[in-house]
Amino acid sequence: MSHRQHLFSLRIGYALREALGEGYGRHELLKDLVAGITVGVIAIPLAMALAIASGVAPQYGLYTVIVGGGIIAFAGGSRFSISGPTAAFVVILHPLTATYGLGGLLLASIMAGVILIAMAYARLGRFIEYIPEAVTLGFTGGIAIVIAVLQIPDFTGITIQDMPEHFVAKLAVIGSHISQIDPGSTLIAVFTLTVMILWPRLRTPIPAHLPALVLACLLGVVLGGVGIDVDTIGSRFHYFLPDGTQAGGIPPYLPSVDWPWHRAGADGQPLGISLGLLSELLPSAFAIAMLGAIESLLCAVVLDGMSGKRHSANSELLAQGLGNLIAPFFGGVTATAAIARSATNFKVGAVSPLAAIIHAVVVLLGLLFLAEALAYLPMSAMAALLMVVAWNMSEAPKSVKLIRKSSRGDLLVLLTCLSLTVFFDMVIAITAGILLASLLFMKEIAALTKVVDITDNPDFAHKDVPLNCKVFKIRGALFFAAGDRIFGELSQQIQELDGLVLHMQCSSYLDAGGLSAIEKLMAVCEKNQVSLRFSSWQFQPLKTLAKARGQARSPLDMSFATLDEAIDDIVKMSASHEAG
Repeated sequence: MSHRQHLFSLRIGYALREALGEGYGRHELLKDLVAGITVGVIAIPLAMALAIASGVAPQYGLYTVIVGGGIIAFAGGSRFSISGPTAAFVVILHPLTATYGLGGLLLASIMAGVILIAMAYARLGRFIEYIPEAVTLGFTGGIAIVIAVLQIPDFTGITIQDMPEHFVAKLAVIGSHISQIDPGSTLIAVFTLTVMILWPRLRTPIPAHLPALVLACLLGVVLGGVGIDVDTIGSRFHYFLPDGTQAGGIPPYLPSVDWPWHRAGADGQPLGISLGLLSELLPSAFAIAMLGAIESLLCAVVLDGMSGKRHSANSELLAQGLGNLIAPFFGGVTATAAIARSATNFKVGAVSPLAAIIHAVVVLLGLLFLAEALAYLPMSAMAALLMVVAWNMSEAPKSVKLIRKSSRGDLLVLLTCLSLTVFFDMVIAITAGILLASLLFMKEIAALTKVVDITDNPDFAHKDVPLNCKVFKIRGALFFAAGDRIFGELSQQIQELDGLVLHMQCSSYLDAGGLSAIEKLMAVCEKNQVSLRFSSWQFQPLKTLAKARGQARSPLDMSFATLDEAIDDIVKMSASHEAG
């Protein structure tokens, strides 16, 4: 594969085909088996916690991994990616669930899947290269803040019936209930958080959240034994047994297949489907698709850096689309590649996407055989887990490094994306961040475009220039943001000249705005009877000039291959004027 071919290829099962094509035997299968089991065990509590944070029952997070994660792994373009629920989606899915219920969330996920598939066939995967780091750090930091705030009620054990939509209102409501803190829940949350912070110091291969949650369950049982009851998965969530009785926790059954719009809306009744509903869900679906594309491709880029392999960006988008299109029919919520789980998958020895498929099977087995034990997980421990997840996804050390070492423009972009994500909307934040970064980039590039007097510089002008003539070098891109300024400066300097030569060898780009500025300079020169010549155009500007050439006089009509030839023509012009 060429250096950039991976950005344009599109093939279902790209990564799996590539991995198996390199040779796959028992040794590779054993590595994938170990990696899949490891990441599957890690994914079970994370999937449940992220489903709860999104406003739905924990089993729907497991369904997402089982169906969506398995499909994406089979069809994807990134060899080591692990897909499932991720923290980044919480800020979109939580308000969506509050407004439209589970049915609306699943329907929006299907719409997002269609958008992702369309993006894949439009070959948009390569555009991940054009999202600045300041933008990604800004919106992920904002998402982390929102997630952390959403966990405060469960972390402290306070009960809030109706959480407002806006961030400031959320803080106000949480503050008004802070006197209702439950000591038992808060103790378990702080204990879980402490274990997760201290556990990595032991340098064991076991992820911190597994022992933290096991110990939190034991602490919850101990507190229950002395009369201090805490909210758990089993007390918060319920399901119906085949005989019609109700049981606590998550159902130990395979996910059932149903139309997403037949599932409950916010009022508990079947959601239904209509053109109006689809129109209302479209902005959320677009936000899900955009975030899913960004997060999955960023994850693939990170894994490429770790492994030295190359992912197929469009194939990965196609797989993400298929996973999010199919999983909602089984109750699976939005899925995308998870950077932390994917990195763990690679580090523990995964060889192919079969590790991710095995991870989905492990989660399925956990659903069938561990449902009763999972019911003991305290809600406050899950909230503590999500706070750590939020901190990790914020990449705070990277943000601090960017703030210390980057330009004011990057800092402005980061703070803009972060604040817009927190106080308004992630799509608005990403859009505004990219636009702001683009404007600042254009400003910086325009500032690099200079006009330099080389009339007496022997490195450029090898021939004598007539006394009343000047030679200038244009250095930098001549686009709309720089052209008017550069040629405006020249227009001020030619009032007393007879001839002007512009050396274009150091200008590699010309757009319509730059061409318009050149034509304005030509008009000024003609009005002031100043002979204008150009030399040494590069290929792209020549192509632009040739395409724009018409009946009127063109810069090409006064252009020369070398600077010496242009100066010779000015000398001839000057001599003819003197003879006349």
